[in-house]
Amino acid sequence: MTSPFRELFAIDQRRALEFFAVRLQDVIESTVDRDELLYNASVLAHYAQVSTCSSVDVPTPVNLSVVFDRFVVDPSVRRDAALLETAGAQCLLLAGFFEDQMRERHNIRWYARLGAGFFKRAAVQVSSPDKARLLDAIADGFEPWRQRHAKLSRELRDQPYLLSPPLRPSSP
Repeated sequence: MTSPFRELFAIDQRRALEFFAVRLQDVIESTVDRDELLYNASVLAHYAQVSTCSSVDVPTPVNLSVVFDRFVVDPSVRRDAALLETAGAQCLLLAGFFEDQMRERHNIRWYARLGAGFFKRAAVQVSSPDKARLLDAIADGFEPWRQRHAKLSRELRDQPYLLSPPLRPSSP
């Protein structure tokens, strides 16, 4: 017999992406580029599934100081498009979705400029012209995307029970 909560625990990358794409769609303007929307949803979905202690992937940072230590202090990052993109995505996640938690300790505007710069440099170094265009667009629109992430986070916090518990069968 399967548990009525099985569906709640069976979240894969596709379902996480769908969740964030639908929720972001609710907080954006209709003129937003679809590729940018999906990219931002994929950032949120990815980090929703990567542990802060991951040994398989670059771990989700616990705060912006970790981003600084991991990506600003290390000069080798400047020559690696994938790491620059990761650094930009982590700035977007923490300065955006977790803005309220980071604001007390970090200068959000400074990290937003840093994140945009990471995306801009990644766009220059990536080999795919389509990916370069997307990363450049994310860099140019970093602040509006950061604000959308923050708005989404607040809206989700205001809805603590997004999933309804399964209905219990009525007793005869």
